Amino acid sequence: MTVYRGGVGQWSWILHRVTGVGVLLFLCLHILDTSLIALGPAHYNAIIAIYRLPVFRVGEVGLFASVLFHALNGVRIILIDCWVDLTRFHERLFRIQMVCFTLIMIPVAWIMLRPLLAP
Repeated sequence: MTVYRGGVGQWSWILHRVTGVGVLLFLCLHILDTSLIALGPAHYNAIIAIYRLPVFRVGEVGLFASVLFHALNGVRIILIDCWVDLTRFHERLFRIQMVCFTLIMIPVAWIMLRPLLAP
């Protein structure tokens, strides 16, 4: 009996699906809130005012993280699909991807969260 024990490939697959669904949910919400303009400026402005709350700023950082991870992982998948020999290095490619993710995410998160951290 073969038992799959997980590893980098499994986590990459799961995170790719979760971030993809998260981005899809955001896009649906974005279409919905933008369509509220049809009800008039008052309704639209009321919804947009909610987005200025600090919890939404943190959510925007999560959205950026999801898009960034999904994009970088997609590039890794494309590389492996186009050059099958890279399959041997899929763990190393994932680690490189995560280093790139971290190096991009830290300054972006700092810039996006700075208004919440300032007194």
